[in-house]
This record gives sequence, structure tokens and C-alpha cells, in this order.
Amino acid sequence: MDAGTGGGEAAEYCRCWERKGGVACGFFEAYGSVLGLGGFDWDLDSGLMRMDDSALAVFDMPPEEYTGRPESLGVRVPPDEGARLDALVSQALKNGSVTYGAYFRIRCRDGTLRWTHTQGAVRRDATGRPRRIIGIVRDATQELADSTDRLEHDAERRRRTSVVQGTTAALAHARTVEDVIDVLNDSQGLENLGAHSLVMGLVEAGRIHLVADGPDGSFMPGTRYTRIDEQYPMSEVVRTLAPRFIESPEDFAASYPGLWQHIKSLGITSAAYLPLIAQARPVGALGLLYGDRIGFTSDERNVLIALGSSIAQSLQRAMLFEQDKDLAEGLQQAMLPRRIPSVPGAQIAVRYRSARLGRDIGGDWYDVIPLPGGRVGAVIGDVQGHDTHAAAVMGQLRIVLRAYAAEGHTPATVMARASVFLHELDTDRFATCTYAETDLTTGVVQLVRAGHIDPLVRDIDGTCRRLPAPGGLPLGLSAEFGQLEYPVSTVELDPGQTLVLYTDGLVELPGADLDDGMQMLSELVHNGPPDLQRLADTLCEVVDERGGEDDVALLLLRRKSADAPQTGGRLRQHVAQNDPEALRSARHMVRAAVRAWGARERADEIELAADELMTNALMHTDGGAIITARVLTGAQRRLRIDVEDRSSALPRRREAGESGVSGRGLMLVDRLADVWGVESRGSGKCVWCEFAVPSRE
Repeated sequence: MDAGTGGGEAAEYCRCWERKGGVACGFFEAYGSVLGLGGFDWDLDSGLMRMDDSALAVFDMPPEEYTGRPESLGVRVPPDEGARLDALVSQALKNGSVTYGAYFRIRCRDGTLRWTHTQGAVRRDATGRPRRIIGIVRDATQELADSTDRLEHDAERRRRTSVVQGTTAALAHARTVEDVIDVLNDSQGLENLGAHSLVMGLVEAGRIHLVADGPDGSFMPGTRYTRIDEQYPMSEVVRTLAPRFIESPEDFAASYPGLWQHIKSLGITSAAYLPLIAQARPVGALGLLYGDRIGFTSDERNVLIALGSSIAQSLQRAMLFEQDKDLAEGLQQAMLPRRIPSVPGAQIAVRYRSARLGRDIGGDWYDVIPLPGGRVGAVIGDVQGHDTHAAAVMGQLRIVLRAYAAEGHTPATVMARASVFLHELDTDRFATCTYAETDLTTGVVQLVRAGHIDPLVRDIDGTCRRLPAPGGLPLGLSAEFGQLEYPVSTVELDPGQTLVLYTDGLVELPGADLDDGMQMLSELVHNGPPDLQRLADTLCEVVDERGGEDDVALLLLRRKSADAPQTGGRLRQHVAQNDPEALRSARHMVRAAVRAWGARERADEIELAADELMTNALMHTDGGAIITARVLTGAQRRLRIDVEDRSSALPRRREAGESGVSGRGLMLVDRLADVWGVESRGSGKCVWCEFAVPSRE
């Protein structure tokens, strides 16, 4: 507001004050008293400011309390008004102004606010340096009530209203109770309202739980949980459902003596305690603490009550969100394996981290399945969605995957059956998944992907590489679209190498694509510690620091040759018709098994016989085949190859003739194998052959 002038009477009084050398005569004292007008003479060199009794009366200050320095008037001038007035005077002194004027508020001894006007004349020496300020102060309350200058007061009211609106908008994004507290502390709402700290309590089972506790972190022992019937201000507002405005330190000491004796050293001069009411019931209480004011105006009370209503709605929403999140986390933890079994020949580390940015729990999971013959199944997956339903679907899916694997199905069959199960479940969710079945004797890993991210392999020297493997549709979708053929990738895991399975929360980076995230993860795995448990912790710590938006499941499997089972083994793989990749993968599996099981001397014979049996099954039947390689122990150690198909027609050995291009398959098997045969199995058959191999030490 422009307050450059204060009226002819005020200007004349200022000139008379200066002519009289700062000593007002009786005429001017009477004149000032009638007008509510007083004068001052501020010596800028000494800092002393002489004020007449009328000027001190404007400030509602007895002469005996005034020290002669402007600082002693600070108890009557609110901090924001004092800062504005100081800035105005400083600007006038610096820019060469001759006069200045301003309206400002003072707080009277009874706590009420009233408007005051000051006008000063700057006196400078010959060099232009300011030496004195001669001026007047007067009560301007009635003037503002009757003039357009009242607009500044209305602007202040609008400012306070905007504080409520701004804080409410910020609270709309708060998901947890801690978020609500952070918004109140960080949104400058407290600063704009003049409060320097807050306390907040939540109503829990007939008690008040203190969740935000003032300027020094703790008020007094024993107040973290208090009963609602105790003599505390938060208990009172929860009981009465009415706000409590504490006007002064004396008011605080008289109303709550037990609390006041512990907090009086904090410099609290007043406080406002508000009940936080949502849906007609109290969910908590909020206390705003002030250190530089006495009392509250009606406008300030209305603003604080409105703010309390907004906070209550956000707080209730945050409490419901946290309850739902706790339920989902408990459900998910119950669905995940309680412990990871000890698997001879392998070292395993698993981790799970929930999202850090306030989102609900998800459907990420891991599982480790011990299998017969020195094998182990490793599962990593992610059900679509972030809610309790996703966690429930995850639990059911984990159970059926474990059951299908334990029944002895091939990895491709395990994945296909799990997809059918999810499709038939009463849900619209799908899931991505990777299933890796590892023979710890041979190191052969049969890998199946259902829409999931490629795994990584970490070598002994720390080198990390991606395992690109063909995959099928996510579980549920493949059954819906009738595409249940899942290709199997066969890789070998050498002793000391580590298979890294994970969900997409580990590689998602804000503003980056998946390849960037994969590169980041590869570097972390490469530079991570060699110890498997510490490596798992390191990867999760990076996610915690980044504050990921998605859950993370992690499974690390390292092959250890020293503890690997040495008694026999079994590998199985499904080979579909018209799938050259599956045929190559099956040959890879047989080759690795022969080497690992100590049958190198007969490797060529075994591989050729297995290839002939697979080729016959694919050429002469309507479906695919399942090949199994296993070691039989007994009087003589033997390696057996089984090839199953769905045709009941038994094969027969025949001569190919000089120009024949086929017909030599069974003849080769007969010549290469020590023994072979055919067994009927339900609607199909199994053609098998066995080879005597050396015993292992």
C-alpha cells in the first residue's frame, strides 16, 4: 500500500517536532493525544530513538519498559511486519529519499492487532550521509476500516487462505502418514502461518500415538503413547472434538502444568491444537507451536480450523493406504518361501524389495525347487498389477509351478501348464516368468522364458554377460491365444559361474530404456563383491538408493563343483516338430551330460544314437518328442537315452538298400548301443538305448 503521506496535521507535527529539538511542548502533546499521534527522533549515529509518551501509547508500551532503542519495540511488532518496515527504512536511506511512510500492524498487550501508520523525514549531512530520522506514528485502525487501504488487510486474509489451498493441494499427493508430516514441514505452510514447529498424534485403540514430536524431536518421556483421558492438549481436543487455542505461556502453564514444566524451556509463547476429524470421528490431533506471538485473531482461528479439516482427510487416506499396504506385504511375505532349501552343489541367494515411492505391493516372486538326480529348479516371476490381488495370484502361481516341476515334467511343460492354470483362474492378470532347471552334476541349464527379461551369467572373474534366449508369451496370455509351445534354451554353467535371475524393477531407470538398465545391472554385477550374499545386498542397496517405482525380486544361483552330487543324474527336454532350435538344444544337453557323467570315450556313439532316435520320432509321428538322458547305477554303470512320443505304432528295423536315403536309424542304434528296446506307455511309446560307461571315483 502506498503510505507516502499521512495528512497535513501529521506533516506539520513532524516539522514542529524538529523545530522544538525533539521536545514536544504541551500544545503538541495535547494535539498528539487528541489525534492518537506521537513523535520520535532517531539518531542514526548512536542508534538511540527518543519517543514521546503519545508515540509510546500508540505502541501500547509503558515508558518504563522502553529502553530508548528501536529493538525494544520488537515485542509489539510481529516479525513479518518488522521485516517489511526495516526493509522500507533501509531502502529510503540507501536511495536518497527525503521521506518515507508505511502502514503496519502492532500487537497490543491483550493480544489484539491494530493498524499503525508511521511517516519519517530523513535528515542528511552535507555529504548526503543520513544522520537522523524525524517522524511520527499514529493509530490508523479506524482510518483503514473506513478507506480503500483496507484492501491490504483483505490481501493478508487472501494470503492465509491461499496457504490453506496450497497445503491442501500438496497433501493430495501424500500417500503415507510420513508424507503428510513432510508436506506440513516442507511446504512453507507453517512458516506462512507463523508457526515454527508442529506435533501430531494418531488415535490408536483408545490412545494417542505421537508421530511428530516438536522442535527438538522429543518433548518428555512417557508421551509417545498417552491415554485420551489424560490432561494433555491433544487428548482434550480428541475428547471434545473442539480446537484449543492457548493464548500465552501463562495460559499454557495454568491449563497443562504437567506438560508445561517439561517444555517451558522451548520458548513456546502460544499454541493451537486442532482435532483431526474425518467422517465424524477423530483420527488424530495436530498442534501448531509458536514462539513469537501472543493470542490469535478470529481470522487466524478460522484459517487454522480449515487447515485442520484438510489435514484430517489426507491423514485418514494415508492411514487406510498404510493399512492396505501392510496387509498386502503380509500376504506377499506369506506367499514367498519362508526359507531357501540347502541344495548340494549350489550356493543360492534371494532378495525381495518392495517399491520405495509409495506404490502398493506387487506380484514379484522367486522360488527354489530341489529336484531328484542332483537337479534344482529356479523360478523368478512377476504378476501384473500392484495390489493384494496380484499378491494372491502370485501365491497360487508359485504353488502350481512348484507342483508341476516336482511331478517331473519338462521345463517347457511346466511353463505351459502354469499358463493354462492362470488362464483358467478367475482373474484378468497375466504374469511373466523364467524357469531354469539346472543339473548340478553336468552344469546343464534348461531355460524357459515366458515374456520375462533375459537372465545374466557372472563368470568366475566377474565378467557379466546376458543370456539371450527365445521365449514365449507371458503366462495366461499364451493359453488364451493357444500358443503353448515354449522353446527351451540349453546352456552350461561352469563351476563358479553364477546365474542371475531378477524382475524388471531392478533394471527400470527413470527416463531410460531397458537396454540402459540392463547395461547398468551388468556393470553392477561385474563390479560387485565375489561373495554371493554380499552381491545380492549390493544390488538391492542400489535399488533402495534409487527409490524405484516397482518391486524387485532377485535370485542368484552359483554352481559349486566341490559339493555337486556325483551319483547319476537325469536331464529331460521336449522337442517339438519343426523346431530346429529345440533339436539343437537337445543335442547340446546330451553332449554336456555325456561329458559330465564320465562317458567321453563313448560320446560320439551316444550322441549319434540319441540323434537318430529323436529324428525318427519327429519324422514318423504326428507330435513332438521328449528325450531323457540319465545314469543307471548297479552292477555296471550305464547311461540311458529315452525318447518318448505319442504314437502307439512300434518301430521296426529294416534295410535301407543301396540307394535308400533312410531306414538306417534303428540299424545304427543297434550297432552303437549295448542294448535297446521299445516300451508301450499309455497312448504312446518310449524307444530307449543303453551304453556301459566307466564307474566314477
